[in-house]
Amino acid sequence: MIVAGIDIGSVSTKIVLAVNEKIYKVVIATGWSPRQAGEQVLAAALDQAGVTGKADFVVVTGYGRIALSTANKAVTEITCHARGAAHLLPEARAVIDIGGQDSKVIKIGRRGRVLDFVMNDKCAAGTGRFMEVIAARLGVDVTQLSDLGKDQIPVELSSMCTVFAESEVIGLLAKGEGIGPIVAGLHKAIASRIGAMVERMSPEAPIIFTGGVAHNKSLVHCLSVQLNMPVLVPEDCQFTGAIGAMLIAGEMVQER
Repeated sequence: MIVAGIDIGSVSTKIVLAVNEKIYKVVIATGWSPRQAGEQVLAAALDQAGVTGKADFVVVTGYGRIALSTANKAVTEITCHARGAAHLLPEARAVIDIGGQDSKVIKIGRRGRVLDFVMNDKCAAGTGRFMEVIAARLGVDVTQLSDLGKDQIPVELSSMCTVFAESEVIGLLAKGEGIGPIVAGLHKAIASRIGAMVERMSPEAPIIFTGGVAHNKSLVHCLSVQLNMPVLVPEDCQFTGAIGAMLIAGEMVQER
C-alpha cells in the first residue's frame, strides 16, 4: 500500500509518503504555484522511495489544498493537524500551529478528534509571515530569531499589526535599541496573542506546538511561560499536517 499526505502551506510544502511500513518525507518552498509544489514533492517522494508508479491514495491539506486537483481528497488543516499531533504525541490535548498566513489553536480528544478550535486568519499578526517581515527589517534571517532573543530583556511592542509593528521596530532601532531585546519583545508579543487564543479553548495539558515556527526555541519558552505549562515540540513538528493527511489516506484505502 502506498499512501501520501501533502500539506501545501503558503511558505513550504511538505509530504509524508508511506510505502508499506517505510516513511519518506520531503519539504520544499511552495513558491508561486501551490499545484506545482504539490506535484513536485509527490514526485520527489516517490523517487526517493524508488516507486515507479503512483500512490494508491493521496490526501492534500493546507493553504493550497484546492490547487492540487490530482489528489484523491482534500481535507482541512484543522483535521489533519489534530490527527498528526495525536500520532506524534498521543496524550496531547491541544495543538498550537503557527503557519505562514494564520495561527490556530485546536482542542483535541482521543485519536486527534477535534473538539474545538480558534483561528486567526484575518491578518498576518503573529504568523510566520509576521516574523519574516520583522526579521527582514532587523536585517537578519528568520532562523536567527531564536538565538537572538534568548536570555534578552524584551522591549514592549505595542502593535501586532504587521505594518505598524514594522514601523515601531524602525523607531526602536533609530533610538539605539538592540536587536536582541526587540526580538525578545517580538516573541513575548506573539506568545501573549497565542496565549489568549489558548485560554479561549481552556485545554488540558499537554500542549503540542507544530509547524516550522515551532523550531524557534525562544518562542517555545515564551509560550510555556505565558501559559504556565510545558509546550512540547515533536521532532517532526513541521510535518504534522502531512502526517495527519497520510494517516487519513491510509484509512480511506482500507475502507475501499
